Amino acid sequence: MKILAIGDIIGKPGRKAVRELLPGLRHEYRIDLVIGNGENAAGGIGITPSTAQELLASGINVITTGNHVWRHKEILPYLDGSFPIIRPLNYPPATPGRGYLSQDKVLVVNIMGRTFMGNLDCPFRAMDRLLAELEDKPNVVIVDFHAEATSEKVAMGRYLDGRVSAVLGTHTHVGTIDAHILPRGTAYVTDIGMVGPVDSVIGDDADSVINRFLTQMPKRLSVGKGASGFNAILVEVNKETGKAIDIKRIQETVD
Repeated sequence: MKILAIGDIIGKPGRKAVRELLPGLRHEYRIDLVIGNGENAAGGIGITPSTAQELLASGINVITTGNHVWRHKEILPYLDGSFPIIRPLNYPPATPGRGYLSQDKVLVVNIMGRTFMGNLDCPFRAMDRLLAELEDKPNVVIVDFHAEATSEKVAMGRYLDGRVSAVLGTHTHVGTIDAHILPRGTAYVTDIGMVGPVDSVIGDDADSVINRFLTQMPKRLSVGKGASGFNAILVEVNKETGKAIDIKRIQETVD
């Protein structure tokens, strides 16, 4: 089984890159399931029903999110609805939405780190509870770990090694070079990267970001323009054992 995980999709340029590149990638690599992080799909921060629908129409099967999922309130009813969209598992129990979803014999889980991120429940213990309590759990389990600190991400990979098929980091928008298979058969990467403008600062207009650093004044940032980079991770998994066979980084550019 081949699963493609797409990094944080940034605004309209990111959605355009997914729309133009994903059909060809699905055909070229014979991909069975596509996961995309959509928490920055609407104007560079948050997600709306229409942008979620656009991502699904482009070929994404499951949308994961993170700390920006609450930005646009109109998405809230859809988090408990029929859309295949999930929010981090380790939010408190009364929070709208769900933290995992089974689709095409794959369990997709979204968790969020706590270091530099916020006061959430422990993501390590949240994964322990899910894996212990979930009935009829598929053999293939893919985890989107939305976190800031590289140490926390690496620790999670080691913690879940052998218990899930892949731990794939999102949130920083900067792809890392450490894609590999851990000793007990879990595919791992610290951060997938982003799908968004190359000429930017993690997706935002570079001049605006630099000015904010220089002045320390708050300012609404806009999504960058120009060619977009497409960062994704392709994981091949043995669907009988749930162990990863291969992990590969995919990087493309679209005008």
